[in-house]
Amino acid sequence: MRVVGAKTTDGNSFEHLLITMTTDTAGDVTQTTVAASSSSRGMEFYFQCAVVVIGVVGTATNALILYGLVASKQHKKHVLIFHQNVLDFISSLLLIITYALKLCNFDLTSDGGYWLCQLLLSENLLWCVIVASKVNLAIVTIERYLKVVYSTWSKNKLRKWKMYTAMAFAWISGFVSNFPVACVSSNVVDGVCYGYAIWQSRLDQTAYGIWYFITSYLLIIVIIIFCYWRILAAIRRQARVMAGHSVAGSSTTQSQSHQSHHTKTNVIKTMILVSAFYAISDTPMNIYFLLMNISANMTLLDSGYYAVLFISFLYFFTNPFIYAIKFDPVKRALLSLIPWVKTPVQPIAIVSMNASRAPTRKVQVQPRN
Repeated sequence: MRVVGAKTTDGNSFEHLLITMTTDTAGDVTQTTVAASSSSRGMEFYFQCAVVVIGVVGTATNALILYGLVASKQHKKHVLIFHQNVLDFISSLLLIITYALKLCNFDLTSDGGYWLCQLLLSENLLWCVIVASKVNLAIVTIERYLKVVYSTWSKNKLRKWKMYTAMAFAWISGFVSNFPVACVSSNVVDGVCYGYAIWQSRLDQTAYGIWYFITSYLLIIVIIIFCYWRILAAIRRQARVMAGHSVAGSSTTQSQSHQSHHTKTNVIKTMILVSAFYAISDTPMNIYFLLMNISANMTLLDSGYYAVLFISFLYFFTNPFIYAIKFDPVKRALLSLIPWVKTPVQPIAIVSMNASRAPTRKVQVQPRN
């Protein structure tokens, strides 16, 4: 059994781990390591405080997006997108709980302390939901791909029960792929919780690192790039077709067609931005985690780990702002909550009503010309 740099909980954990790893080394090396661990403890504290702040903001903003989706009735129309925000909300909530507990000192020598380590302090539940969120993002991408590229097939084949099955698959895959590994590789040693740190052999750790990188990151990135590349190509092709038939069609038909096209492209642009930001924020963390599992020189105690993990957690902080800015139904619902914006909302609705009646008025005027 070998212990590597770990996610730990109490203030003395870093010093304890580093001294354990350097028991057989010379005295001067041990002293240098302990000095470094003191710096790590300070960095750990500020990092945990920052993550709690990210969790609070992420929970609040994701809750607002969920409200906007429900208020605009989009939670029924876009079930998987609503589910994506539910997962991000739960992930943000678990960020608060997990890292708030890390800031406290608990007696982990009892049975209750053991399970606290296994479920929360090791970040087991947190990463189960995060992995489920990643899988659901890939499912949303595939759904958008089928609805745009194979629109006729999707109208006949994509049923509600299939959507709910896909949502259940995201949860199951998140827990199946992460929960057993976290339980096996996490434990309490001398009252300290070590998460994802205890491996039977170097080979086991390396195999898990490669498997996690491929299934939880690389595969999802490939799905996102392939699907949205095909989606954008299909949208450009549809736009050319619409432009070619714009003269022959009536004004009412053109208006309805353009409105449907705008709604479809608005959803796709929003999800492309969400997926792009996921890829940007999650890439450093996954590369670092892969290198750590295949290299003995990298641990979860390095400053680089805090930096890439912080960038990864920023996804939950900023992702709701993409929906608020780019997704029109949610934006309108959220703007209605602002008192000084409520007054201009009604003229906008009147203009849109007049615009929808404009084609009828044109028909009445044309005979007079």
